[in-house]
Amino acid sequence: MSDDAYHALRTDPHLSDVVEDHGPLTLDPAIDPFERLVVSIVNQQLSTTAAATIRDRIFDRVDVTPAGILAAEEAVLRDCGLSGQKVGYVRNVAEAFQDGLSAESLRAMDDGEVIDALTEIRGVGVWTAKMFLIFVLAREDVFPVEDLGIRRGMERVFDIEADALSRGELAERAEAWTPYRSYASLYLWRAVD
Repeated sequence: MSDDAYHALRTDPHLSDVVEDHGPLTLDPAIDPFERLVVSIVNQQLSTTAAATIRDRIFDRVDVTPAGILAAEEAVLRDCGLSGQKVGYVRNVAEAFQDGLSAESLRAMDDGEVIDALTEIRGVGVWTAKMFLIFVLAREDVFPVEDLGIRRGMERVFDIEADALSRGELAERAEAWTPYRSYASLYLWRAVD
């Protein structure tokens, strides 16, 4: 975390207490974006514990590469805990990477282009694309208002009922954290942990 980001968020009237409690946080780019995208799909709409169990099984039983995912039998992926729908989704991601999507091409894109490229893949939505921007590409100014944890964090730091505000209104409030909204998001998640 840069000193500028830390100072800006530490002096923010809404985030200052959370920043003080947790200190500087970092965003580290992932070594293997394909693996992380598969993990993001596994994590969709699951508890942390259930997702971790499934993820561990997949990494134990399957070569988590585009070729490895495509070569794995559906029964093996289902036995790891993936639903039939998620088997299709991880295979769609594998096909996209085999067809030319790459870590290098994604890193060269701006945030909007990354979201567009990823959401073209069936099974990858805006939430997953934004998680990819934050946790895989380590982009500093992404605000995933689609995330329930973010909305709950907004409730806590603004002392409001987030459900009473639209996502647009929440995103508007987050504009004050530009160009460090990814770091602000990390603090919002910490606020509700």
